[in-house]
Amino acid sequence: MDSREFLTLRQRLQKTQKEMAQLLGTSIRAVQSFEQGWRKIPPLIERQMLFLAARKDKLRRNTRPCWEVRKCSPDLREACPAWEFRVGDLCWFINGTICRGKPEKNWNRKMEVCRKCEVFGSGMRSPKSGS
Repeated sequence: MDSREFLTLRQRLQKTQKEMAQLLGTSIRAVQSFEQGWRKIPPLIERQMLFLAARKDKLRRNTRPCWEVRKCSPDLREACPAWEFRVGDLCWFINGTICRGKPEKNWNRKMEVCRKCEVFGSGMRSPKSGS
């Protein structure tokens, strides 16, 4: 996540920098630094921002679970934590999902894969712009 995406998500959540800092459990200076690009956004902060945006968007739209979108076999479903916990709209949030035959090794690699996926994209589109 870069500074531009961080700012866009904060604005979509309709939060001030102070409110965002409180939600993320960090300082307002940290939020300012993320938005200015002075500090790298840690994976934990990125994950929380994406989760909050996805939950807010979920209130406005119905999404199909990942196992339907990706047409996963019953065997693959049984092995995947997204199926186990029935979070098919949050598969990108759950470590250990099996989207390409095996779990990704770390959050950054997982997000590279997820950002190209229809399931992640459908939950992250802005309702106003469609993108």
